[in-house]
Amino acid sequence: MALKILHIAPQNYAGMPYDFVQMHKEFGAKSNLLTLYRNSISFEEDICLDFKLPEGHRAKKWRDKKVLNQADSGLKYLKPENLPEKIYFFLRDEKNKNKIFKAVEEYNLFDYDIYHFDGGMDLFRDLRFAKELKKRNKKIVCCYFGSDLRTRGIFRELDEMSDLNLTVEFDHLKLYKSINYIYFPFDERKFAIKKRNNEKVKIIHSPTNRRYKGTDKILKVIGDLEKECDFEFILLENVDREKVLHIKSECDIAIDQVGGEMGGTGYGKNSIENLSMGIPTITEFSEDYLNFIRDNPFIHSKIESLKTNLHKLISYASLRDELSAKGRQWVEKFHSYSSVNELLMNIYEKNNII
Repeated sequence: MALKILHIAPQNYAGMPYDFVQMHKEFGAKSNLLTLYRNSISFEEDICLDFKLPEGHRAKKWRDKKVLNQADSGLKYLKPENLPEKIYFFLRDEKNKNKIFKAVEEYNLFDYDIYHFDGGMDLFRDLRFAKELKKRNKKIVCCYFGSDLRTRGIFRELDEMSDLNLTVEFDHLKLYKSINYIYFPFDERKFAIKKRNNEKVKIIHSPTNRRYKGTDKILKVIGDLEKECDFEFILLENVDREKVLHIKSECDIAIDQVGGEMGGTGYGKNSIENLSMGIPTITEFSEDYLNFIRDNPFIHSKIESLKTNLHKLISYASLRDELSAKGRQWVEKFHSYSSVNELLMNIYEKNNII
């Protein structure tokens, strides 16, 4: 009998939860993604409850405060900071409960074998859905994608209910000792390496958050390099995803994150898209991370070495071609659906999930 796997996430972060769903389906499972909030970057939706995120200056200030207070201070257990916050989340659950109960009934949400809480969050702040799952002897998996565990923290009670904890972020391994690392799944077959015949080498940087990606520092390096080299630099911000992919496909070099703050180091879906299209990609790694993913195709740069690395890539087309082929092969080996599914099934078996 086919496995039934439900992913639950606040949003379809960078499309990753939905990629897991697509991977499950490819290998015979029934799988769905239930999100609370619609994503804002045109990634696919499955079952979306379409709740409204609080907007405006006060809401942004509150979220920014959470990040600043918790970043780089070790693993946090999330709880309301004060009575008003506690009351807010209670009222939010009360407001949303009828819509959630309706979705549970309409989509038979108790009829799955494995439940992935992507981002480590329940449908309710008081975790009543997860508690009901445990009563029904369902398997619970918490999977963390980035700042959820790094800056926000985890729900102690949900963590205690979880049968397995996963992460796609290397720095989480130091924050949470009992978590399991997994490469995130990516369908590289949707992308192709194309021959580029640009008169000038095109370099692209497409940050979602300037502070995390080190954008202001990168721009200073680009300004200095323009005095020595002839190239075209493209900065893409707040651009439709399909347009970003089209523009990226025409570029020769990509810069992901260098000199960023609070966002960790390494790579994410943006970089894997680049490599799948054969675009040599520059990003920054910690020394431990580099040792963890040896023989990777990235050009590791600190802000001090970024100019030198860019100069070399601009100057030597043969180096770009070599890195282009290596990058695509690496994605296929570690991030393809087949590779990640095999790894996940092994982790499931080891932890008695299946």
